[in-house]
Amino acid sequence: MKKVQSGIAKKKRRDRKRIFLLLLPILLFSILFIYYPFLKTVVNAFSRVNAKGVIKGFAGLENFRYTFTRKDFLPALKHTLTIALINVPITLVITISLALLANKKRKLSGVYETLFTLPMSVSMSAACMIFKSMFSPSVGFVNSFFGLKLGWFESADTALATCIILTVWMGIGFDFLLMLSALRGIPKHIMEATYVDGISVWRRIFFVQIPLISPTIFYVFCTNLVLAMMTSAPMIIIMGISAESGATNTLMSMMYQSGFSSSDYGLAAVLSLTAFVLTLGFTILSFVFEKKKVHYQ
Repeated sequence: MKKVQSGIAKKKRRDRKRIFLLLLPILLFSILFIYYPFLKTVVNAFSRVNAKGVIKGFAGLENFRYTFTRKDFLPALKHTLTIALINVPITLVITISLALLANKKRKLSGVYETLFTLPMSVSMSAACMIFKSMFSPSVGFVNSFFGLKLGWFESADTALATCIILTVWMGIGFDFLLMLSALRGIPKHIMEATYVDGISVWRRIFFVQIPLISPTIFYVFCTNLVLAMMTSAPMIIIMGISAESGATNTLMSMMYQSGFSSSDYGLAAVLSLTAFVLTLGFTILSFVFEKKKVHYQ
């Protein structure tokens, strides 16, 4: 009996070692690329940091006071929230609509699905260059098609709108696949019952299909909200839109400029923490909403 118990104990120890070895790469990656940078950011936000990134002393709330009183902070915050809050509902409406269209089997269903997922296969830099060409004031397709002479990226009135169009377009492909998979995962007997009962198309969509895929919608909402806030800066930088003019300046573009161009690591750290707090706040609100509106089968 003791030999059996000893053998079981040894097997458990071996299993624990294997689990630990399997988790070790993930643990190391998290420490090196997630937790350490985050802790470093928090430390820099409360420290005096020189241009070489060396901490010279404790600054208290000095970096926060300096950041929040800058003239370009509130416009950047406004642009960040605008991009996120407009991007998410538009992307949801488009992807749900496309998924509902593609969910019904047709002769060219495969072609539709391929076309709808094309944005997912385009890299960010390539997408930025495509949009830069499309919205070019001289040779751009948009101006020539509509007979306009707008400098989309040069004008403060249209530069932000162009960024939003780009972020929406880039998010369509992956979100469409998630929505389509969720719709096709609805049990067939439920959909057959709606046809037998003679429920109209609109009632079927809003009272049956959307509630049943609400967990997926909630997931897409949360991820898109974070991605819209985080990915706006690379697009602005790659597309060459002048963030210095303030027309499209966001928290992320300010952080990039202060950290990599100006070597103001204290300012960059505060902006990063501000974006983190905003994201955390939106996530908490989303989970509060989830309890009331999300239906798990």
